[in-house]
Amino acid sequence: MKNTLRFIGSALLLGMLVLMVIINVAIAPAQAALRQLEEAPGQMVYQSRQTLKDQQGNRWQAIAFKRIRPGDTEVIYLRLVGFPGTAELDHSQPLTLTNSLGKTWTAIDISQEMFADKPQAELNAAEYDLQPILMQLELGIPLQLSLPTLDQAEITLNVSPEVVEEWQSLSEPT
Repeated sequence: MKNTLRFIGSALLLGMLVLMVIINVAIAPAQAALRQLEEAPGQMVYQSRQTLKDQQGNRWQAIAFKRIRPGDTEVIYLRLVGFPGTAELDHSQPLTLTNSLGKTWTAIDISQEMFADKPQAELNAAEYDLQPILMQLELGIPLQLSLPTLDQAEITLNVSPEVVEEWQSLSEPT
């Protein structure tokens, strides 16, 4: 009887330990490494790719990237792309970034550079200049991105502090 109770207690303890490990692995934030690409000889791009959800549950690809061209300045941009038909973004308005403490920044829309070979920008994608504000974003504090749309209904994307930190790592010397 004593051995049976000891066995049940050990099995229960082991089961709880396994369950805790599974839960921690399942909910741990994904850590994406920065990607490095050579677009052309001497032209490097460093990227952080994340998937963010809006308030409707739609997925958006968020690509923060630094482009280095020979003899040119480094630039850091944020490209946001939704599934076609998800939204019609207003390229005449800036992206608004607000942290959980209520501090707000804006990033100008530079989508015309992204779509230079097309007569007009795609409505489900936009590109913003993060360079002027990136290092002002506070570590450890989540952000909300507010994307302006043509139908006046803003799209809100939540950004975790880990993603903000990854974006800021693009500013580090390469």
